Amino acid sequence: MSLPLSSWTKKKNALRHINSCHDDRDTLITLHDRSCDNLRMSTHTREGTQDAYMEAACKTETSRKKTPSLELSGATQLPESINCLACSEDGRYLSLGYSKGLSVWCASSLICAAEWQQDTLEITYIQMTRMAERAYLLGTVDDMGVARVFAYHREAILLLSVINIMENINKRSICLTFELSEGGDCGAASISCNSIVWLEVYHFPTEAWLKELDKREREKQDPNLSGDLDVKWSPVAMVIKIKPPKIPAATALDDPLKVFQMTDFFTHCLFLDVDTSSSREWEEQSFDTSAGKTKETDESPRRCTQHFLLPWGQFPGGSKAKSQPAGLPVAVCVWWGGSHHLLQYLLQKAPKNKPDVEPMPDVLWPNTKEILCSAVSRCTRYIALGLDDALACVWDRQSGSPLSVVLVSAADSAFLRMQFVDYWPESPDDSQTFTAAKVYILVLCKSGATHTVTTGRGAQYCTVQLSERPKCSGDLPTVIASVPFLQSLSLVVQRNGEMFLQDVINKTTVCFLIPPTSHLIATPCNPVYTLNSKQQTLYIQGEQNPNCSPSSEEERQSQLFIFRFGALDIIKQYVVSLPDSPQQQNTLSCVNLEETCNFYLHQRALSVEERNKAITQTWKQLHETAVMVQQRHSRATATAT
Repeated sequence: MSLPLSSWTKKKNALRHINSCHDDRDTLITLHDRSCDNLRMSTHTREGTQDAYMEAACKTETSRKKTPSLELSGATQLPESINCLACSEDGRYLSLGYSKGLSVWCASSLICAAEWQQDTLEITYIQMTRMAERAYLLGTVDDMGVARVFAYHREAILLLSVINIMENINKRSICLTFELSEGGDCGAASISCNSIVWLEVYHFPTEAWLKELDKREREKQDPNLSGDLDVKWSPVAMVIKIKPPKIPAATALDDPLKVFQMTDFFTHCLFLDVDTSSSREWEEQSFDTSAGKTKETDESPRRCTQHFLLPWGQFPGGSKAKSQPAGLPVAVCVWWGGSHHLLQYLLQKAPKNKPDVEPMPDVLWPNTKEILCSAVSRCTRYIALGLDDALACVWDRQSGSPLSVVLVSAADSAFLRMQFVDYWPESPDDSQTFTAAKVYILVLCKSGATHTVTTGRGAQYCTVQLSERPKCSGDLPTVIASVPFLQSLSLVVQRNGEMFLQDVINKTTVCFLIPPTSHLIATPCNPVYTLNSKQQTLYIQGEQNPNCSPSSEEERQSQLFIFRFGALDIIKQYVVSLPDSPQQQNTLSCVNLEETCNFYLHQRALSVEERNKAITQTWKQLHETAVMVQQRHSRATATAT
């Protein structure tokens, strides 16, 4: 018996509804099962990640237990928390800067030898250098940006000069950086005023100051003279004032294409540098949506970085540079923020008939990328530049040419700072075979990763990742300082307060520095410390551990921790003896340009075999890179089709 069409349709729809309900239920069950599986997989993944972290932590703890530890050698109470700390080159004295003044301490007995105080003054930077046998210069900067020069002589601190005196409050000049050359003959200060920054280099009348200090001491011992002795100290002379480079008015070009018609290479490089900086400022303009028009961002001043240079290699105007006394800086190299080029200026006074003429650089070291950081070797022969796109360039002042240009790593972030590693391998005669000598550089990236670069003229360069980007912010290094009296070792201080010595050549941790359990390193993000090369000692400020209750009021005060590296046997194998100053190192200087060229060609001839090996290796790397790029392009084309 057949059913009516309407009844059959109703029955068919009902059956379809029942089947769809079963399908939905099956779908819900499947989704539930998948969710459970995903949750189970996610749980396993988290557990696996936690297990991996726990395993890594256990390995780190096990490695740390196997690594020797250097216990605290001593500690002394500080009158208050200090902002800065420095040590003289001869290792005799420490200088401390804090609120209301500064003081000088004996490094061996840790007793305050002299103090200078002034209310409403807080010293934030201090440097100390030996001017004579018993006379020292101190350079300071306070929290208001005022730079001063002091003298420590016969247990007294005397103010010799104020670098940037504020005569007009509306034109207040602020000292951004201040540096004394070793021996105190020169000083350099970067000054900011009304969003304009420039660099001033000074010559200090050290001989006149020594005579005035001795005269003051004699008058002080004269019983016929009483009261405070008012001494008029010899004034500081400014040698050179350097401003950010500008294109000379006679060479200003309206058409950028005309720059390629320039015959002056220096003007050509200068134009490209200034044009690049101007283009970057234009691109950084912001758009004001409320006003409906573009608005330029506040232009930040171009900060400068400078390094003093000792005599080495061929200098422009060589006779004037050679007439400088031995050991004095003869030039200063400068680079400005956003610049591609390093500029070198001879330290010569401006002509009396042209005192207001802006000095032009005597040497230009061109680079293809923007400079991010720089470092100068101890003897000032090599200048290392950290460039954009992870490039490191090392210039050799002896030959006047790049020692090498190295790609460090394209995966890490930009360079933050770099430094030369003190490493002197045994060699029969380094002065004659400098082509075989290697240069070691330590590079710190903004990500926290560190790399070592090994390079040399004619030799194959090598880059090694010393540490990866820290997974925990507490493991970020805040200090990586080369220890000059320990070969190839660097002092590392992390944000979590851990300290250790690291062999940057062999990529090993030599030992940990352990403070007492009741105290911690003060402000590990910006620790206050200094190294004493003569006594092979580290001084660093510590503070009370908040988790430990102090047993006395003295423990609440800040302390100065002392770590003596000679106390640990494993460190003794790294100890090296340094010359008293970099000026005492063997410095090869060429008399004229012809001698420089002959020396350069001679060294090129000696390094033919090494350079051929380096060229072969470079072509091999280029071929491998080309194959890898071609494979990536083929995969991308296949994916697109």
